[in-house]
Amino acid sequence: MTSPGTAAGEAEGTPPPPDKRALRRHFRSVRAAALAAAQPLILAAAQRDLPNLLPAGQHLGLYWPLAGEADLRSLALGHPCLALPAVIGEPPRLLYAAWRPDARLAPDRCGIPAPLGPEPELPPQALGLLLVPALAFDPASGIRLGYGGGWYDRLRADPTWRAVPALAVLPSAGLCPGLPREPWDVPFRGWLDERGVHSADARAGGDPEEGDPASAPL
Repeated sequence: MTSPGTAAGEAEGTPPPPDKRALRRHFRSVRAAALAAAQPLILAAAQRDLPNLLPAGQHLGLYWPLAGEADLRSLALGHPCLALPAVIGEPPRLLYAAWRPDARLAPDRCGIPAPLGPEPELPPQALGLLLVPALAFDPASGIRLGYGGGWYDRLRADPTWRAVPALAVLPSAGLCPGLPREPWDVPFRGWLDERGVHSADARAGGDPEEGDPASAPL
């Protein structure tokens, strides 16, 4: 992983709006404008850098891309052990299940295609790396700006899930030093963009174990 200094200094755009709702609108537009050019470069960087980060025999936690998110599903060609997240249950929670490109999917509680068949839920020890889409990312603190559901923060409230390395995925235009941090936010190890995989200095935003993701809003 490279250090965050260079990428943070090259972040594009104007100073962000002051509140989370405005931040999400702003960076949704920024990401949409940058994605067409960034998509093939992010995929190439993932194909180049991720094999060195994923322990043999462990699953790569992907995501089913929504509009505006980098599509990394073709990583399946080089990674035999894959997993996708699913929000299920009552009360709803996020889990990971094994996935193959030819597997049948069904909408989860959020309406996102997910492996909801007989495949068992994977324990955190089966995952070697999680890739999570982001609207924006603070390269100093490791804080990710998502859609506000809090699913990943609540999952990673569990120390065994927090121990699984997790990278935010986004175009470099979405890098934003100084993103606000909520009490439940759990920093990420780093991020993946057009230039490759980078390490975040998560300690700059406080110890990841200080947050209380269980209180994150739905």
